[in-house]
Amino acid sequence: MAACRALHISTQSQSGARENPCNAREGWRLGTGMLLDSRNGLLRRRLWPLWLGGFLQSVGFWVPVEKLFETEIGFDAADIGFVSAAYAAVVPLLEVPSGVLADRWSRRGVLLLATGALTVSALLGGLATDVPGYLLSALALGGFFAMYSGTTEAAVYDAVREETGSGERFEREMGRIRLAESLGLVSSALAGGWLASALDTRATYFLTIPFGIAAMVVYLRFREPRLHKTGAEVPLSAHLVIGYRSLHRRLLPVVTLAVLTALLVQVLLEFGPLWLVALAVPAVWYGPYWAGLTSTLGLGGLLAGRLRLHRPVAAATTAAAMAGAGAVLALPVGPVPAVAAQTALALLVVVTGIHVNRLLHDAVPSRVRAGVASAVSTVSWLVFVPFAVVIGLVGTGGGVVAAGGLVAGSAALAGGLLIWLAVSRRGG
Repeated sequence: MAACRALHISTQSQSGARENPCNAREGWRLGTGMLLDSRNGLLRRRLWPLWLGGFLQSVGFWVPVEKLFETEIGFDAADIGFVSAAYAAVVPLLEVPSGVLADRWSRRGVLLLATGALTVSALLGGLATDVPGYLLSALALGGFFAMYSGTTEAAVYDAVREETGSGERFEREMGRIRLAESLGLVSSALAGGWLASALDTRATYFLTIPFGIAAMVVYLRFREPRLHKTGAEVPLSAHLVIGYRSLHRRLLPVVTLAVLTALLVQVLLEFGPLWLVALAVPAVWYGPYWAGLTSTLGLGGLLAGRLRLHRPVAAATTAAAMAGAGAVLALPVGPVPAVAAQTALALLVVVTGIHVNRLLHDAVPSRVRAGVASAVSTVSWLVFVPFAVVIGLVGTGGGVVAAGGLVAGSAALAGGLLIWLAVSRRGG
């Protein structure tokens, strides 16, 4: 301030008409801030259909009572495993084709197809009276997950680039959508048990359908990004070659970290409750535990972009916390430390996952962005299947402490890759 005053006095003494450079500098800063605020406002107006649509389609009153409903219509343990395997097989089969379709046709169109599949899944589930009938519902749900993941990320990234000129706000905007999805998931999970007791389990499926239809209506208001349409249209074979070449060796650490973060989240959601079973905690623990674990999907989204994981110090701190939380699960601890470790690890992994997805989108051209993101997600599913088998076998033989060792090793590896990416990009 003193330098500006001195400079102001000096320029006034030289020429009363000359503009004060400090005022000019302050005006430039003010103008830049106003421009950024304007761009951010336009971006938020552009993305509000994805926020609201993500919330609406995440409402699933049937989710907390699904296993109860399955037993009511004649499922046994083998049937549950068979349906789960069939559903898991659909996702990697459809994910890459749906991503290519989003790149070549329409990001919004594929989102509508995904939400339509989710709505049909709820309808078929409510109508099911036996295992084959419910299998159709599970297959439709797998179609939703296959079409939604990579397409949504590509749509958000392209919208951010179109409105702001860079991908810097991707993590925060994607995080807001993840928060909206988490709010829908957690609130409907809490309401689903009450609805099932007040009505019946079948009714929870039918009550979910209007929310899927409402999400489709909201998605129609989303203005389609056009970045992936720039340039001449290329044949499908050339499109696939471009996508394959985009995953060059320099991206291997990014892809590996993206796969690890997706793997860890899925492992915690699928196998996390086994710690409570092994520790014989009362049934009253399960509701708050599950609500807390799933809420990390939204809280992680809220933190995304704020931890500055591109900086080595922030990356190292996050990596150490991830490794520490994973190590707790490999120790014979009580229920409170185990639940706290799972929650902390899930939160940090979600934040890391959003960050590494931004690095991935930064590195690939828009015309193949959804296809590449879907391919990476497919790899995550393909890795999860054998990992789930191994962790199940290890857990059966050595208990949750032995299974926790696999989780701890994966978390440490993810943390090491996070540090390596931050250091190498800072050095580059």
